[in-house]
Amino acid sequence: MPDRSLPDAHGRFGPYGGQYVPETLMPALIEMEAAYRASRRDAAFKKQLADHLKQDAGRPTPLYFAERLSLKLGGRIYLKREDLCHTGAHKINNTIGQALLAMRMGKSRVIAETGAGQHGVAVATAAARFGLSCTIYMGTDDMARQALNVVRMRLLGAEVRGVETGSRTLKDAISEAMRDWTTHVRHTHYILGSVLGPHPYPMMIRNFQSVIGQEARRQILYLEKRLPNVLMACIGGGSNAIGLFYPFLSDTAVRMIGIEAGGEGIPTGRHAARFATGSPGVLHGSLTQLLQDQNGQILTTHSISAGLDYAAVGPEHSYLRDAQRVTYTSVTDQDALAAFEMLTQTEGILPALESSHALAYLMKTAPIPADHLVIVNLSGRGDKDVDTISRTLKSLEETQK
Repeated sequence: MPDRSLPDAHGRFGPYGGQYVPETLMPALIEMEAAYRASRRDAAFKKQLADHLKQDAGRPTPLYFAERLSLKLGGRIYLKREDLCHTGAHKINNTIGQALLAMRMGKSRVIAETGAGQHGVAVATAAARFGLSCTIYMGTDDMARQALNVVRMRLLGAEVRGVETGSRTLKDAISEAMRDWTTHVRHTHYILGSVLGPHPYPMMIRNFQSVIGQEARRQILYLEKRLPNVLMACIGGGSNAIGLFYPFLSDTAVRMIGIEAGGEGIPTGRHAARFATGSPGVLHGSLTQLLQDQNGQILTTHSISAGLDYAAVGPEHSYLRDAQRVTYTSVTDQDALAAFEMLTQTEGILPALESSHALAYLMKTAPIPADHLVIVNLSGRGDKDVDTISRTLKSLEETQK
C-alpha cells in the first residue's frame, strides 16, 4: 500500500521528486512551501478557496450517469464532469488556489506554461479575476493547433509568448517559463499546471486537484451506496488523474488506471507513453519517469492531444506505478478519435482529446461486467479540439479514397 503521507521532508515520493533547480530558485521554493503550509492551517484561506471554487469555478461538478454509454459498453459508467468547470477543464481548481497563494505572498505577476491551452486560459482567468499581471508561454506548434485558446487568453488580458525552440510544444514552454521565473522571482509567481516540477509543486497541485476525487467519492456513495470498482483518467503530467485517485488510494478494492498517449503506436516511437518505454531521469526540476535516449537527451514526443504531448510524468505517478497501486497503459491517436466520436454521438458530450484517451481505454475493456461501477474523469471539453479533429478526419477520408 503506498504511503499517502508522501512526499517526505525532501519532497520525495520514494526515489522520485525532489528539487533539481538553479540555486537562484531555492528561496522562491522555500517561500512558496512555507506560504502553502501556512495556508493549509488557515481556516480563513480554506474558506476563501472553497468560496471561489464554488462561485468562480462552478463546483461541485456533477457525477453524471452515462446511461446510453453504459447500455453500449456494459456496467454502470459515471463521468466526473470537470468539463463543466468554468474555462472548460479541471485546470481552474489549481489556478484559483495558486493565484490566492500568490497574493498571500505579495506577488503582483503570474506566469504559466500551457500545452492544450486550458491551463493558460485558467491562469489568465484567475489573473483577470484577482487583478494580477499575466504572461503565458506556449509552444508555437501548440498555438497553431489550439488557436482558439490563444485568442481566449489574449482576450482575458494575458500576454501569450510563443516558444520557437525545441519541439515547440509543452516541454519547451515549461523551460521558457522557468527561465522567466528565475529572472523575476521577487514579484512573480509561476503557476505550474500539473503535478510536475520541483517540490512543493507536485504535492501542492495534487492537493488543490483532490477536490475532484473528494467530490466523486461522496457522490458515488450517495448515488450507488458503494465505492466504484474502477477509476480511469488520462495521464499527461497527471493532475486530473491524481486529483481523482488520491482520495481513493487507501480503498484497496478500487482499481485505478491511468491512460497515456500512445500516439501513432509504441513501436513507431511517435508517442508520449513514459511508462511504456521511459526510464528515470530529471526534467524541469524533479526526478521521474521520462522519455530519453541512452545519453539522457529528452526525446521528442507526439500526441494528437496537446495536453498529453510531454516527455515526463508527475513523480507521484512514478511512485504509484512502482508500488503497483495504479496501472498505467496507453491508447493511440486513432483510439482517442474513435472514443471522441462515440461519446459525442452516444451522450451528446464533446470530450477533450485528452479525456478521450481515458474513454478509449474504457471502450477496450468492453463488455464491462454488469455489476461494475466505473468512474471516468472527463477532465475537459472538446470545443478546443474541433479544428484538429475536423482536419484529422478529413485527412483520413482522403487517404482512404
